[in-house]
Amino acid sequence: MIKKYKNILITFIALGTIVFLVGCSNKKTDQVTDKKINVVVTNSILADITKNIADDKINLHSIVPVGKDPHEYEPLPVDVQKTSRADLIFYNGLNLETGGNAWFTKLVNNANKKENIDYFPVSTGVEVIYLEGKNTEGKEDPHAWLNLENGIIYAKNIEQQLINKDPANEEFYKKNLEKYINKLKKLDDIAKVKFSSIPESQKMIVTSEGCFKYFSKAYNIPSAYIWEINTEEEGTPDQIKNLVRKLRGTNLRALFVESSVDKRSMKTVSKDTSIPIYSTLFTDSIAENGQNGDSYYSMMKWNIEQIYTGLSK
Repeated sequence: MIKKYKNILITFIALGTIVFLVGCSNKKTDQVTDKKINVVVTNSILADITKNIADDKINLHSIVPVGKDPHEYEPLPVDVQKTSRADLIFYNGLNLETGGNAWFTKLVNNANKKENIDYFPVSTGVEVIYLEGKNTEGKEDPHAWLNLENGIIYAKNIEQQLINKDPANEEFYKKNLEKYINKLKKLDDIAKVKFSSIPESQKMIVTSEGCFKYFSKAYNIPSAYIWEINTEEEGTPDQIKNLVRKLRGTNLRALFVESSVDKRSMKTVSKDTSIPIYSTLFTDSIAENGQNGDSYYSMMKWNIEQIYTGLSK
């Protein structure tokens, strides 16, 4: 009888040991699973490019919400928290988040993050276009992503820093980058063919903000605008008069308005010139999930299609 109880006790001890070991094993597995690097980006466009390369290998947080203007922004407590805990931070640079109220500069300084160690501009290597034609620091036009060739530069910079921080997933990042670049290049080639067929007298992209300079240079289409960059001085009577004067007597078929700006100023231009607003374009943000333009690729595809159709009709 004693021997029987002794055997039962040994069995229970053995089972307990197995359960304990399995529990430890699961804990270890959970720890490995949770070892993703924490990445913060400043806006939805950078978030989408990053996601195309990193997919589920990282924890990703985007600061400026979809549809909001990244020029001027006030970070929320969750943005401050995520930035403080981030292993890697991507921002556009070119005076986008660091101009105006310099919200990004304040954010990373308060989080004790170091430039080119913790946070990196994805625009490194871009051929910069300047505002007001002034080749000076602080006058950079930040909208470089509106040229697909620059979008490819962004993707390469993001991939390189992901590899530096997370070398274990290097092959994964490289494979995704190659696939993504091929996709962007095909769209860029299509755009060049499309825009080369538009008569010169009809070639002009007119928007509220002068954010299409990089796009204009890429596809050889002049651009015009009401104001040059989003600030507090937008759509003044003089700005509207200057654009109306420029458009009168042209053979232009369409005007455009951006998804992130007030449409009233462009409606005034349309009324005074009798040139219709053809479509809304994406500039500073992608669209909400499930809508046209809900990724960097699809927003650029939408812009290309809308501009081509509007100008060539």
